[in-house]
Amino acid sequence: MAPTRNLIRDEELGAISDDDDSPSGKRSKLDRFPLSRWELAVSLGVFLVFSSGLFCIYITMPAAEFGKLKLPRSISDLRLLKDNLANYANEYPAQFVLGYCATYIFMQTFMIPGTIFMSLLAGALFGVIKGVILVVFNATAGATCCFFLSKLIGRPLITWLWPDKLRFFQAEIGKRRDKLLNYMLFLRITPTLPNLFINLASPIVDVPFHVFFLATLVGLIPAAYITVRAGLAMGDLKSVKDLYDFKTLSVLFLIGFISILPTILKRKKIYE
Repeated sequence: MAPTRNLIRDEELGAISDDDDSPSGKRSKLDRFPLSRWELAVSLGVFLVFSSGLFCIYITMPAAEFGKLKLPRSISDLRLLKDNLANYANEYPAQFVLGYCATYIFMQTFMIPGTIFMSLLAGALFGVIKGVILVVFNATAGATCCFFLSKLIGRPLITWLWPDKLRFFQAEIGKRRDKLLNYMLFLRITPTLPNLFINLASPIVDVPFHVFFLATLVGLIPAAYITVRAGLAMGDLKSVKDLYDFKTLSVLFLIGFISILPTILKRKKIYE
């Protein structure tokens, strides 16, 4: 059954590639919306359910000056938000954590930019240990929701947006089935592929959920620690780019290399 499904996928991706080679194909790719009416209705329904849940959480929280609350889009916005939320977080810790988690998971599920600011905020308000636990939990929960949402309706969208990248990802996954967890850990630890693409594409290329979940849960810890720790010294940050300098990226790739070392050693033994 699996070879048949892979053959169908290859044919789908090949058809997209053939369309891309011609000018008319490129125009049709831009003009043709990838989701059917049913898939669009399902995606909107899921979004409304999540939005309603998030709204219910917010209206049951203690009163606050909501006019000062907004999703940060810069480090300066984040500093203002942290100052406005510090007292609230101390007075109503349980309600605040619930609202924080709901917002983070919502953003991660529906690919809304800004979760890195939420991770920095966790460091500023909760400290390193609690902040890392919250960020890893929320990022994993959001990635899991995104995984199943993509499994439900994501195939036409992914093949429409990133046909070449999806074809490359499928080939790499196919070559590493025997040590797939190590490879997924490497991808999660290092910025080789965007986490957004991994969340959406993994169910399309048949990455087992338990592998996806474990790789996400463990692989996000190093980056979460770096971001949360940076949130403690937010005054020293000028932009998000300061988080991932050459030294930080080197450490992440070193940890990623360690995660795939068993695969490399196994291949070496086979060749010998």
